[in-house]
Order: sequence, then structure tokens, then C-alpha cells
Amino acid sequence: MTAHPPPAPAGWSPQLADRLDGLLFFPVTAYAPDGALDLAAFRAHVRAGVDAGAAAVFACCGTGEFHALAPREFADCVAAAVEEAGGRVPVVAGTGYGTALAVHFARLAREAGADGLLAMPPYLVVADQEGLLRHYAELAAASALPVIVYQRDNAVFTPATVAALARTPGIIGLKDGLGDLDLLQRIISAVRTDAPDADFLYFNGLPTAELTGPAYLGMGVRLYSSAVFAFAPEIALAFHHALTASDRATVDRLLDGFYRPLVELRNRGRGYAVSLVKAGVRLRGLDVGEVRPPLAEPAPAHLEELAELIDHGLALVAAGPGAGA
Repeated sequence: MTAHPPPAPAGWSPQLADRLDGLLFFPVTAYAPDGALDLAAFRAHVRAGVDAGAAAVFACCGTGEFHALAPREFADCVAAAVEEAGGRVPVVAGTGYGTALAVHFARLAREAGADGLLAMPPYLVVADQEGLLRHYAELAAASALPVIVYQRDNAVFTPATVAALARTPGIIGLKDGLGDLDLLQRIISAVRTDAPDADFLYFNGLPTAELTGPAYLGMGVRLYSSAVFAFAPEIALAFHHALTASDRATVDRLLDGFYRPLVELRNRGRGYAVSLVKAGVRLRGLDVGEVRPPLAEPAPAHLEELAELIDHGLALVAAGPGAGA
């Protein structure tokens, strides 16, 4: 178990950017059998993740089914995550939809005690660069919380736009869920050139980010979201330690024996980036319920494969350096 510092004293508010160092935990949102929010199970999930060594909790984001939550449910989940984190690690909340709703969710997150925001793409529309820049700038201006912008789907930025975002007060980083390394390298170069004073963060936000972790690390991107941490923190922590320690043998062993097969399984179903993770949490003993529509549960055969894969990944970690894949 990783030790965390004691809760910060009242009135002490370090910069979020200075606290994001290590594995980033994206908890699933728990539902009861009748589909209602199960805050007790959600609290247990968040608490277990923080106790296991998460460096931050990203509540009600993609893995947490932000799209499926009513505003009151969102606020209750964020408040619960803040209480369970207890100041040991920061809590970042998702926000999204159009600008007005994104601002509304941002205010709910602040009232619930969140330390920052992950701004997901605007709903439905495909905007030009000027419109995207205006959307995130207005969100940042309307919120007292620092904002991380999520690049994916209909929110893909040119290097010049990201440099402008980096110069925008309140915007502290870019989470890349696109996976275009050529574009990302040009973005990093543009920000370094055009916003040299910006202390701008970059995150690998691809599903199962560990698979591309070595490539992103080679570009200087250390931070990544770990969906695996939600259901197998032992595997996620072992991989993170190996990656940051340049233990290539362990990295390759876990990539070959666990992460590549997991990605191949994930790619066999729509929405598996969320529903397969949630199934993994249940397989490890915490009943967090099923996903809400329009997502669907994984096929039974795929759940059996996931259970076998988790067992194999845990065995690889237990075997230590030198074990085969």
C-alpha cells in the first residue's frame, strides 16, 4: 500500500498541477439493482483506490459515465469522492455538453469541493477551432477551478489552438485521447515555442493508456489515466513503477501478457472501454452494478476472458521480474 501525506491544513490550497504526479484513478460510478445511484458502493470504490495508491481521483468522467448522470447525481458523486479522498489526493470532476451546461457542472463540482475539471468535448456539434477555443475559454473564465481540456472525437485541436489554450488563464493542460503522435508532438512544440511561460501539462488519455505509455513517455508525457487501476491496481501500479523506472523487461512482460490481450478484448465490443472496466470491478468483489443505457454489458464469453486475463495479470505481477508472459 502506498503512503499518502496527511490531509492538508485548512486554508492551504496548492496548485493542482503540482499535485498530479503518479497514477490517475478514474472510478466507475456505482448503481444499485434498480439503476439508482449507489453512493455507498461508490464511496467504497473511491476509498479503495486512494488507499491502494492513486495519485488523483477523476470522478464522473468518461469511465464514470458522466454522460449518464443527472446534475444532482453528479454533485453527490463528486462530494462523496472529495470526502473519501480527504485531502490526501486531489479530486478532478468531469464536465461537458454545451458551454452553458459545462459551466453549470463546473459550478456544481466547485460547490462539491473538487480541485479541478476535466472538460470533455462539446455535445454533438463539430466546431471550428475558433469555436472550440471560445468554448473552453468561457468555461475557464466562469469557473474558479483549473481546467484540463480533453482532446478526442469532435474536439481535435491544431497546435496553434492548443498554444492559445495554454495562454488562457485557468487552463492547465491537455489530455490526449486521439493518439495522433505526430499531431501531439507538434502541439508540444508549438506550446513550448508560443507559450514558453505556460506550465502546461500533458496526459495520455487513450483507453488502456498503458499500451501506448512507452511511446508517450518518449515524448515527455508522463501522466496517464489508468482504467486498469479501477479493477486491478496491483497490475497498474506494477506497470507504472516499471515504466517510470525504465524497467523495460517488466514493461514488455506486462504489455505482452496482459495489456495487449486486454486491448484486443476491449476492441471486440462497443462501449467496452467503460463496461469492461466496470465488469472488472465486479469481478474483483465490489458490486458496482451494470452500466446505464445506451451502454450495454459485455457478452458472457468476454466476461470469462476478462476474469482469466485478470488472474493471469496478477500472476505475472506476483511472479516478479524475469517471469514469462
